[in-house]
Amino acid sequence: MSISFDLTIPAARDALGQAARASLAPKPSLIGLTRAEMGEALAGIGVAERQVKMRVAQLWHWLYVRGVSDFADMLNISKDMRALLVQHFSIGRPEVVDEQISNDGTRKWLFRFPARGAGRPVEIETVYIPEEGRGTLCISSQVGCTLTCSFCHTGTQKLVRNLTAEEILGQLMAARDRLGDFPDKNTPDGMMVPAEGRKVTNIVMMGMGEPLYNFEEVKKALLIASDGDGLSLSKRRITLSTSGVVPEIYRTGEEIGVMLAISLHAVRDDLRDMLVPINKKYPLAELIKACRAYPGLSNAKRITFEYVMLKDVNDSLDDAKELVRLLRGIPAKINLIPFNPWPGTNYQCSDWEQIERFADYVNNAGYASPIRTPRGRDILAACGQLKSESERMRKVDRLALEAMMIAGHGEE
Repeated sequence: MSISFDLTIPAARDALGQAARASLAPKPSLIGLTRAEMGEALAGIGVAERQVKMRVAQLWHWLYVRGVSDFADMLNISKDMRALLVQHFSIGRPEVVDEQISNDGTRKWLFRFPARGAGRPVEIETVYIPEEGRGTLCISSQVGCTLTCSFCHTGTQKLVRNLTAEEILGQLMAARDRLGDFPDKNTPDGMMVPAEGRKVTNIVMMGMGEPLYNFEEVKKALLIASDGDGLSLSKRRITLSTSGVVPEIYRTGEEIGVMLAISLHAVRDDLRDMLVPINKKYPLAELIKACRAYPGLSNAKRITFEYVMLKDVNDSLDDAKELVRLLRGIPAKINLIPFNPWPGTNYQCSDWEQIERFADYVNNAGYASPIRTPRGRDILAACGQLKSESERMRKVDRLALEAMMIAGHGEE
């Protein structure tokens, strides 16, 4: 039986338009849902109540242990159930628009996520840094950033939107796909990949955006990433970096419990107001108070303070002395970051000898103060250099950057 619509009738036109939009609407993803949310989603498509818990456990295993991106690969789920899942849900990955591999092995991916609502597709960058005995994935939490830190290239791109838990986890899962970090189809069911065999052993929320301005989605993503029956990353191998959103620092300790890093960069309010403008809202006294209250602090669970070294701005020995005084009593590590130049910046990297003098003073005061060797500079994957492809530099800017790098200090 065929059905026809009289399109001269407004109600008929509206009905047809709604049907067309419904057919084009993307199916909701199961990735990024909590177990409770996944159970509700399954019940909503008619899965029997007595089966929901079992089905959630099956899906959780296939998604986060086996890393499948196609329902057809879920071999212990019946064909009828797989067909029902295909009809209602998706479990795909972000589109890989570009992949660059640095001379030092660092990888940078440009991922594209589909449009949401009336918005456009968005692009973000994710960086993988291999090291001896571990591999760290630097994940983005927002498209763009609101913070406008004056030394940070990422901060020159305006905020477009927050990423969802699905999109945050999608970066990790797509990276594992590209690195061959999930079990292959021939791995016997039930066999777990040992943690020491993984290429991605650590994740850091240090990509584009301020994670604590997207707290709920970041929280969901990190709790799923650290779930022992799934992606199974230890919370001690997950670090969340913030520029100092003080109320959510307290919540991070209570509700997520991962390692904390603070983008500090200055030890006086007047200078930090300029370098990290959020300091005007949450000044140093409030920030340091929140750090002292972070749960579980010890020599085994230290806060990392990030400090970018800017020539003649924040790199004097007086700055080093004030830094030690400011952090006294907090179990801490201080990462000294040679400034990564970018076209248009007014800052320069501190002289290498001055960085070493600064590091020696802090280290002699009892704080580990490693100098972070810049990684992935040749592919703009280093700290503070991430921007989306829509903000790709012109060739003349890239050549200018390369010239600045030749004159720079400290290779990684």
